[in-house]
Amino acid sequence: MTQFRTLPPFGGDPRQVSEVVRGIMDGKTNNTGLITLATGNATTTTLFDERIGYDSLIFFVPVSDAAEADAVPYGAFQDSTDQTAANTTTAYAVTLNTTDYSSGVYVSSSSRINVRNYGVYNIQFSIQFKNTTNDGQDVDIWFMKNGTNVDASNSRFHLPARKGSGDPSHLSAALNFFLELNANDYIEIMWRTTDTGVSIEHFDTSTSPTRPEVPSAIVTASYVAPSATTNVYVSAKQQGSATLTHWANDTADKTYGYIVVG
Repeated sequence: MTQFRTLPPFGGDPRQVSEVVRGIMDGKTNNTGLITLATGNATTTTLFDERIGYDSLIFFVPVSDAAEADAVPYGAFQDSTDQTAANTTTAYAVTLNTTDYSSGVYVSSSSRINVRNYGVYNIQFSIQFKNTTNDGQDVDIWFMKNGTNVDASNSRFHLPARKGSGDPSHLSAALNFFLELNANDYIEIMWRTTDTGVSIEHFDTSTSPTRPEVPSAIVTASYVAPSATTNVYVSAKQQGSATLTHWANDTADKTYGYIVVG
């Protein structure tokens, strides 16, 4: 914290007054500092500054690359395996084995999409289905939250009959859904089919022309409604210190500049 000259409680000599006024004119108001957020998925950090009072306002701005990158929680995941149904009366969780991007959202137990922070999330999926039967088949896809079905979250997709022997039909089922989640909640995308001849399929890269592989499932999670107007805010103050509440942080050098007013 940079310090600039201040005046004694009952004023100072002309030179002291001149230095302080010149500093103010140059923007040196002696009420700024730096704070680096605690790590280990901490959600609070204590700011110590003798200039903080019970009525102070404290404003923050990111000053490190790590802080600047901390815009909102997000996650993007996919799967590179085929997924099958053993029967038509069981609900199966869509599995994900690859993390493309992750900040505050992560996958555990192959199918659980976990969030570290409260808020409303936009969950989007694209699932590649295959039907090897001679008849059209239906697939239901819905969400579970912490192991419980989410009301009114189901969608039904219809796969046409296969085109011929060894020539299955294909359908990419895609949807987005808003979910309010608490810190450490998890969601799963569930599916069931009317026939075990329907599966979720991954395709390898292709040639003539060269084409990328087709993931069996793609899922993204975007944070759309924060619990505060910023990702760092003052949740408590006392003389000389303040408690900062922020998103769960596991990133080093997440540093903010701050200004104390009042």
